[in-house]
Amino acid sequence: MNTEQALTLLGGLTPSQFMKRHWQKKPLLVRNAIPGFVPCVDRSALVALAGEEGVESRLIVDSPKGWKMKHGPLAKRSLPPFSQKKWTFLVQGVDLHHDGVHALMQQFRFVPDARLDDVMISYATDGGGVGPHFDSYDVFLLQAHGQRRWRIGRQKDLSLQPGVPLKILQNFEAEEEFVLNPGDMLYLPPKYAHDGVAEGECMTWSIGFRAPQEGELARELLLGLADEAFDGVGDALYRDPKQAAVPSPAAIPPSLADFARQVVDKALKNPQLLESMLGEYLTEPKAQVWFENAEEIWDVSAGAQLDRRTKMMYDAKHIFINGESFRVAGRDAVILRQLADDRCISGQKAKSLSADAQEALVDWAGEGWLWAIKKG
Repeated sequence: MNTEQALTLLGGLTPSQFMKRHWQKKPLLVRNAIPGFVPCVDRSALVALAGEEGVESRLIVDSPKGWKMKHGPLAKRSLPPFSQKKWTFLVQGVDLHHDGVHALMQQFRFVPDARLDDVMISYATDGGGVGPHFDSYDVFLLQAHGQRRWRIGRQKDLSLQPGVPLKILQNFEAEEEFVLNPGDMLYLPPKYAHDGVAEGECMTWSIGFRAPQEGELARELLLGLADEAFDGVGDALYRDPKQAAVPSPAAIPPSLADFARQVVDKALKNPQLLESMLGEYLTEPKAQVWFENAEEIWDVSAGAQLDRRTKMMYDAKHIFINGESFRVAGRDAVILRQLADDRCISGQKAKSLSADAQEALVDWAGEGWLWAIKKG
């Protein structure tokens, strides 16, 4: 992607300008970000998707008795009538299930894939919404159908309403207000409070960018290091030839505690091991993602395109795909990085790979992680 090319999607800003001026700093409203936008998923298709097993969905109703929330699968008969006001249903990760939504998400890849999460689609009846709240992630709110009124503000008081199944701000104060029409888009940085209310039936697409949380990332990396520690750190035994006789045998020797600290430090200072764990964590498919094994053997001359559910990234020495890591160098590294960036490579490029790299692609194709490029 040319990061210096002005984009209608960003209101005439280049990706570089947007990232410098707005990313994680301040909101951006873009009128007609996608001119003539017509959603490739209509209401009936979204209702059907919300009823499927393995698809994250929620029903939220603002009733006279208070807020109510129900997690999916949501059978069509369980939804209120669309003539009823003040309810909405949300479907998470629609990009995993629909090629058109996945294709739209590619327009936002001026942000690293390591941050790109998914596309959530919400459909609301008149007055529907989820209440004033804030998110811990960056989000682009693209209006797909109808109108939604957004009120936003830098919220200092983050206290929440008690006894509510949603994280709704108790004392929301709006600073700006916009009505979005189809094709309009609003970017909000993390923790920027917002409240979106449908004016008539409306559909909104949320392109979300999650950031790893410190505790979660530490846990995942340490678990990965624990699995690889023996091979990655070594098998040297603790030695204590100068250990004196002790009057208190239950006390842990300070030298053994020092040995333990050195072992952990050694594991953490192994850059290749730590980098492998990070890449594998960032490309691990979500729990609800599954792949179908291919019935045909991939033909190298056909080139390859990644399945929409596949996560593929790289660093200076590795290729990561769906939670697995591979050391690469030379021509293989260049071509496989192109596959990760462009999500496809030509047959000519595929045939330039080494025999080992081609064998890896055959294995990935067998797992359903990639496919032969579709002709036409």
